[in-house]
Amino acid sequence: MKYDIIIIGGGIVGLATGLKIKQKNQKLKVAILEKEEEVAKHQTGNNSGVIHSGLYYKPGSLKAINCINGYHELIRFCDEENIPYELTGKVVVATKPEQIPILNGLYDRALQNGLEGTKKITLDELKEYEPYCAGVAAFHVPQTGIVDYKVVAQHYAKKFESLGGEIFLNKTVKGIKTLNGVSYIRTQHQEFATQLVVNCAGLYSDKIAQMTQEEPIDVRIIPFRGEYFKIKKEREYLVKNLIYPVPDPNFPFLGVHFTRMMKGGVEAGPNAVLAFKREGYKRSQVNLAELSETLAWPGFQKVASKYWKTGMGELFRSFSKKAFTEALQELIPDIKESDLVDGGAGVRAQACDKTGGLLDDFCIRENENAINILNAPSPAATSSLAIGETVSDLVLKRF
Repeated sequence: MKYDIIIIGGGIVGLATGLKIKQKNQKLKVAILEKEEEVAKHQTGNNSGVIHSGLYYKPGSLKAINCINGYHELIRFCDEENIPYELTGKVVVATKPEQIPILNGLYDRALQNGLEGTKKITLDELKEYEPYCAGVAAFHVPQTGIVDYKVVAQHYAKKFESLGGEIFLNKTVKGIKTLNGVSYIRTQHQEFATQLVVNCAGLYSDKIAQMTQEEPIDVRIIPFRGEYFKIKKEREYLVKNLIYPVPDPNFPFLGVHFTRMMKGGVEAGPNAVLAFKREGYKRSQVNLAELSETLAWPGFQKVASKYWKTGMGELFRSFSKKAFTEALQELIPDIKESDLVDGGAGVRAQACDKTGGLLDDFCIRENENAINILNAPSPAATSSLAIGETVSDLVLKRF
């Protein structure tokens, strides 16, 4: 089957990209290939459901621009499609005096990114927002919210198909060969031909990117598992909405936090530990070939040597519920180990370059045959329509 554009990956970014392309040019023949039996099964279906405000990202970066624009587009889309969501706001809290300068830097960044209504709050005001939260300084961001991104992705898929787009499930890409400007995508049962490949493969985006070019790509996806606990129903009153700590400025994760969920309940977490398999949602899941690739990557070796103390702390919390609880108690002293029950886990596709840089920004790379989205972790779900807009513009320049 021959297409103008084939998108590899039926997560929220791939679906949003397909939708944007069809909205701009319905005549283009567009298909999405997804290896699972349903869309949005991995990063999209296993995240905490937070609508991010764009608070953390360097002004002018792809993350800042796409998150802020994507936030507004997502809200409009949910309103149009009657998708439940809630703008809860969140508090960002320093629990130690030495975190206050970082907190102030985050507050300034929020203002630079145009987050109107963001305000520093007193400790008495903090108690009004979150009665059981403790800290030495805090600010409130009104733009943060919650939604079920799997539901959002399913609506993207329906709209994409209503515009003539096609979605093929259970299609694992085994190889891509380009001949005379046409890329032939081989799956386990079928071959597809296309003028342009758009790679939105998430945890396997580096693998797909390598299939689209001869020269070696200079980044690898390092899978980090984020593990959550849930708070027992009778203790959910400890958290009203969303409570975030001051993140480590050198580590691209936000630290353990508390999130009220759109589908009910309160999550606590996540930590961030190396997954021993790209889709390793449990500690017991190991793929020796994938793990060996990760450990052999020079960039990961440099990350490990730089962050080994942080990594050991995260790993310890993975095996010790007591240590996990102690991390949570910095924000909510009243929480107890007995309040926590096992929750879910997600795996973040974090791109790492050869020099040991954990890519902080979204990364989109083009070659003659393909557009590869090589780094789109959080806040990609919030940013999905804006990323789709950006990629669709790159696509349409070729047609």
